[in-house]
Amino acid sequence: MAGSLLVATRKGLFTGIEGTEGHWCFGPPAFLGEPVSAVLRDPRDGALYAALRLGHFGVKLHRSADDGETWTELPAPAFPPEPDAGEKAPAVDMIWTLAAGGADEPGLLWAGTLPAALFRSTDRGESWTRIDSLWTVSERAQWFGGGYDHPGLHSILVDPRDSRRLTVGISCGGVWLSEDAGATWVLGGAGLRADYMPPGRTDDRAIQDPHRLAHCAAAPDVIWCQHHNGLFRSTDRGASFTTIAPPAPSGFGFAAVAHPADPATAWFVPAVKDECRVPVDGRLVVTRTRDAAASFETLGTGLPGEGAYDLIYRHAMDVDATGERLAMGSTTGNLWIGEAGGAHWRLVSAHLPPIAQVAFVRS
Repeated sequence: MAGSLLVATRKGLFTGIEGTEGHWCFGPPAFLGEPVSAVLRDPRDGALYAALRLGHFGVKLHRSADDGETWTELPAPAFPPEPDAGEKAPAVDMIWTLAAGGADEPGLLWAGTLPAALFRSTDRGESWTRIDSLWTVSERAQWFGGGYDHPGLHSILVDPRDSRRLTVGISCGGVWLSEDAGATWVLGGAGLRADYMPPGRTDDRAIQDPHRLAHCAAAPDVIWCQHHNGLFRSTDRGASFTTIAPPAPSGFGFAAVAHPADPATAWFVPAVKDECRVPVDGRLVVTRTRDAAASFETLGTGLPGEGAYDLIYRHAMDVDATGERLAMGSTTGNLWIGEAGGAHWRLVSAHLPPIAQVAFVRS
């Protein structure tokens, strides 16, 4: 089964092409030496987007119409001037995620940023508008950073049945839902728990830290949440969540992947939490449920069984359209392909830069 994989890293954007006998070839990267924070292949028109985080030189955004042979620089999302002339507008530090609009919205793109904001483009990234209805919610005053100094918006789910229905995840700012393409918002996330907060605030929905939200494309009301305090599952598009008993070896992690057709199946990558953030006991594994979290399997065949310090970031695991093949990249530049739903894994590169995102190319 031939495939193509996009790998966003600290030193450029790599494209992997599967050859004979499962061999993967990675050519010279686009944007060599530059941190690529997010990548998107738009399934509606095939356009490829890459976001760069260049520090002193700011955030950049590029689009390719020829599978990365050539690139056009686009305006990056930027905060508008503050109404109060005495208040300096913040700067976008990173584009954390890019998402395509619905099939009925050609040219519409979404971007989630650090600091936490949602931006929309209706012209294939030629211009961007901040969604002020989310920026101005009163709860924003309570948001704070998790791994970063500022809160960040990292998960954008567009309902394939109705593209006006959005669910977004913010660390640490909770889960937010819109029924009208972002004109208005409701704070979801009932049932999430933040044990890092003082007593009495653990259930506060406005300060939850959902590390990653992933929905089943065939049943988008089902959302899996990898949270700072474990795993949760929603059956009402993120309005409320049910706690999942922590699977061995840990319920902590960052990545969450939902099966595209089976709402009972999802994958996670456990780790030691908080200041460590490494595999438990040095053994890298993937946990999988196929019965809506009633039980979990620990999948480690082909993955390092000892001495591993690989961390898998939020967007650094993906599943293909069949639901049978996965890809996973780590902070140490290792890249694996998982076959048979992750039952066995194969290292396809051990020398890439730290990996921020992997994405199968879908038509």
